[in-house]
Amino acid sequence: MPLDLGLDGAHVVVTGASGGIGLEITRLFADQGAKVTAHYNTNSTTLQPLLSHYGPQKVQALQADLVDEAAVAKLFQEATSTFGVVHIIILNHAIVSSVKEPLWKISLERWKNTIDVNLNSCFIVAKEYLTRLEVAPAAVKDMASVLIIGSTAGKYGKAGDSDYAASKSALMYGFVLTLKNEIVKISPKARVNSIAPGWVVTPMVQESLKNPDVVYTALATVAMKKIGLPQDIAPQVVLLSSPKVSGHITGQVLSIEGGMEGRLLNKPEDIQV
Repeated sequence: MPLDLGLDGAHVVVTGASGGIGLEITRLFADQGAKVTAHYNTNSTTLQPLLSHYGPQKVQALQADLVDEAAVAKLFQEATSTFGVVHIIILNHAIVSSVKEPLWKISLERWKNTIDVNLNSCFIVAKEYLTRLEVAPAAVKDMASVLIIGSTAGKYGKAGDSDYAASKSALMYGFVLTLKNEIVKISPKARVNSIAPGWVVTPMVQESLKNPDVVYTALATVAMKKIGLPQDIAPQVVLLSSPKVSGHITGQVLSIEGGMEGRLLNKPEDIQV
């Protein structure tokens, strides 16, 4: 007998839904009977198979630049006009630079852009969601959940990507731990959590994973000696968003990284004894 997660008919907004993890999250929510607004910024091509499979009654794709408050307000207005009030938001979008540089070589422009896209946009989206949630019916408030996709970079740091690591850490800890205490003023049952994946095979990192040195460094501190897949992440997102099976879980960061123990800082050839 399938496990009932209590998500049938819920309206879920998934940001960054056109990426590898976002696509799988969207698919699994739709399979659970949810109505999914799949957000994208620049390209919706990868979403087309899902839109065709589930149809407009289950999944809709909407574009928005999430660093723009007006665009986010429009996104929620359009989403609500089709699927009703939003019950759950999954903040999945993020960028990471393809250029790996130590902090003292990162330009202020790059730093500001990463913080804007990864952190400030989550504030804007969450604020819009919570403003609408405050006046939503009780049944919607009881299902309210904010789930943020963090990263092991936010837990262990990531050399060459200090901007990305800082943005993820801010979300996973300061943002989650504060908002979980504030959202209950809107609804006592509302929850805020984060999931922190390790390396996952997605279009965002495919080029990097072609480098054997990168793969070795990624796996050297991972007990299971493998890189994750979107299918490893998405089920936990759906489970943690479920008020029925995770209704007493809030303020938590769930790491999904195959038993990672920090970062490999030095190889044998780097150490002189």
